[in-house]
Amino acid sequence: MILDKKNIQILDELQLNSRITNAELANRVGLSPSSTLERVKKLELSGIIDKYITLLNPRAAGYGCFTYVEVKLARHGVVPVKDFFKAVVDISEILECHHITGEADFLLKIATKNISSYEKLILHQLSALPNVQNLKTSVVLSTFKQETRLVI
Repeated sequence: MILDKKNIQILDELQLNSRITNAELANRVGLSPSSTLERVKKLELSGIIDKYITLLNPRAAGYGCFTYVEVKLARHGVVPVKDFFKAVVDISEILECHHITGEADFLLKIATKNISSYEKLILHQLSALPNVQNLKTSVVLSTFKQETRLVI
């Protein structure tokens, strides 16, 4: 799908506020409501708009410990990678799981209520996963920038 200037404006507005009404969105991008709605539907069908979500304030929701964990596997290949993905997909504290290059094989972004709950997660779940050779944790002290908006 070609992203013309109007589609880019629509995407920018929706990234800032996905709850904006179609009428307000149309007004901001300078199109009729019907034309705007048609463009949004096409952006959804093409997969450019993946989903609409609500971003929570993690600390206000009771999450006080954020970590990044580098995971190194003992064995490599298609099967061990798939097995690892299957094992971590249902662990709710893992917000993101990235297959990466470098010394580690995966990078996990984890949110827990506190350091004690993080310790339990490491001891009882992550270190117990099959084929995990090494875990290296970095605890987030503070966050200066956290952006979800993609510049198009």
